[in-house]
Amino acid sequence: PESIERSILDILDSPTSETKPVLPAASSQRDTELFEIIEKLQGSRLDEQRCAFPPPLKVVLILLNFSFRKSSVLKIRGTFPLILPPKCGGYWIDPPMEKFDKTSPTVSESRSGTESYEIMERDLEAKIYREFFRSKYHHSFTAVDPCLGSLVLSACLEEDEKRLRVILRMKESTVHGVFSLCLFHHFPTAAELAKMLCDNVTVTIFEPVSYLKAPELITAFDEHRMSQNFKFGVLYQKEGQLTEEEILSNNDESKDFQEFLSILGETVKLQGFTGFRGGLDVCHGQTGKDAVYTSFSGREIIFHVSTKLPFTEGDTQQLQRKRHIGNDIVALVYQEGQVPFISDIISSHFLHCFIAVRQVERASGNKEGGCKAFQVSVTAREDVPSFGPALPDPPIFTEPSRLREFLLTKLINAEISCYKAERFSRLELRTRSSLLEALRSELSAQSQCMQGSSTPSTLPHYEGNRGGLEGGGGFIENFKRAIRVRSHSFDNLGVPRKTVGTGISLKPRATQNMAAPRKVVELFYDVVSPYSWLGFEGRGHRAVAQPPFFPCKKEKRAQNSSIVLTEYNSVK
Repeated sequence: PESIERSILDILDSPTSETKPVLPAASSQRDTELFEIIEKLQGSRLDEQRCAFPPPLKVVLILLNFSFRKSSVLKIRGTFPLILPPKCGGYWIDPPMEKFDKTSPTVSESRSGTESYEIMERDLEAKIYREFFRSKYHHSFTAVDPCLGSLVLSACLEEDEKRLRVILRMKESTVHGVFSLCLFHHFPTAAELAKMLCDNVTVTIFEPVSYLKAPELITAFDEHRMSQNFKFGVLYQKEGQLTEEEILSNNDESKDFQEFLSILGETVKLQGFTGFRGGLDVCHGQTGKDAVYTSFSGREIIFHVSTKLPFTEGDTQQLQRKRHIGNDIVALVYQEGQVPFISDIISSHFLHCFIAVRQVERASGNKEGGCKAFQVSVTAREDVPSFGPALPDPPIFTEPSRLREFLLTKLINAEISCYKAERFSRLELRTRSSLLEALRSELSAQSQCMQGSSTPSTLPHYEGNRGGLEGGGGFIENFKRAIRVRSHSFDNLGVPRKTVGTGISLKPRATQNMAAPRKVVELFYDVVSPYSWLGFEGRGHRAVAQPPFFPCKKEKRAQNSSIVLTEYNSVK
């Protein structure tokens, strides 16, 4: 298998062969000097005439060169693995390449009994407040620590068990603890409770929360990462297809591929569809007519099937398809034939994991011939931690029902694990920090309002979890909410506004602070900088799929959000 992998990658990555003219050696010193004189005389004229290679001709040569290399790949004999890592690395594969030669369709499927597959919990602390605090008498407190930033503490006295339950929310994590009352000589303060959960807490005074709707807002923050909705891509790789463009250009579906889709779920009409739609259009048919949908373990799952998304004639990149599949985090690859799928073949900032499925014929004792089975392989970026359920040994399934349960569980766990990758974890940390700051500010301001210390008109508005989040785990919706919450401060910093469509600039409220616009820009980039890749970019002759909502194009937004976009455009 290593020789096959090396042969394929060497052929795909080999540079175009060029024939360079070879000058014969000079027969004498005089001939050598003559050539040097001619080269010097013509050097300047050559530089003047030098120009960029015409782009269309470049594309033609690239395609011709790749066509030659592709034909070379297809001539390699042998059984290919489902997935090959890119030559530059950066991905792990399960099962590993060294086990490939031990996996054969003729090997009997492993019998591990009727094992059940477990779905991972994305946030173990998310439901604690709802379960142990919200329905009981408890108190909440807020503070701003000079080192840790915003803090929100909740404490509940469980008299029957004679213990105190405490939960502390920080920008990086949530800490939960239960303490016996016999540990305390006197009832501890909020600062002492916070110090018991985290030694790094230095603030000594916490403000009590008296806002009547505080439990609703706190629950929304704690559960903002939870979602019962998931969306996954499905790619259809036919025999001999090696490139992203070829895979995304498939329109017709074979009978075997349709049977595979029926294992995943049922095909539904998008027009008027009321379930989780995963960003698909259910009113005007702009994202196709059909989609594959299913419910599994109390969760709704929709699949972005490449062949069911709109096909655009003349568009080799098929951006109408890639804008959905390229924005998924995990994708299935259904293979027909023996050509492997290379881990980085789809250019996307979001896609971190692929699960490849290939239908194989298994030897059978019946005279009618072999029976159908499915071979499975998994690949993910190297910073994605491993996740269950584990592949059987060998990774072959003969029962469609067992394959369905395994794939759906594996897909959900894959997305949850991908959020732990460096890119997503960094984004989620920024999002959580912004939401926590907004929550603390809202609770503090509303509590002061309840006591008559301030007026409601000056309060920021924290948007809780409204349900119906689009996207797995509510990741995209949480990002929008964080930007929306942060944008409230732009009004108070004195940023000049632009009225949409009129070009009239309104004067800032506070003109005495000349550094305010600069602070706004720094604040905006502090929030947006890790999300700067959220938009469509052109990478050579391929497009990198990214979310289409921000900040690459202007949309109608709330007044505060329009200020954010105006300031961003002016800086850019």
